[in-house]
Amino acid sequence: MRAGGREIRRRGWGEKTVLLPIFRYECYNWQTMKLSREEVLHIALLARLGLTEAEVDKLSEQLSDILENFEALQQVDTTDVPPTAQSIPLQNVTKDDKVADSLPPSQILANAPRKEGEYFRVKAVLE
Repeated sequence: MRAGGREIRRRGWGEKTVLLPIFRYECYNWQTMKLSREEVLHIALLARLGLTEAEVDKLSEQLSDILENFEALQQVDTTDVPPTAQSIPLQNVTKDDKVADSLPPSQILANAPRKEGEYFRVKAVLE
């Protein structure tokens, strides 16, 4: 299957080759960036959403605007930008552990619905 001028192949189970369409060219009308009513209803069905007619019209416009924004992002030249998973450096913000006295068991168990000695009593969970 050729989609948008190129053929996409993906290995499936066993020896079969599964051909996958490129959604950009075959499912949605990405060239005009305007989603049709049927496409919005299909997306709603996949997301298990029940939409009113007013919501379908509103979402059609909003989703089309989002797709137009992605089209603008695709125009950006990123050839000199190295791939990265995070745009800013990450570091954990932790504080030092300090040894402190804990509460006495009687105070911890004061509001327990059921207790047995110095322990919480809970129902057994067996499967």
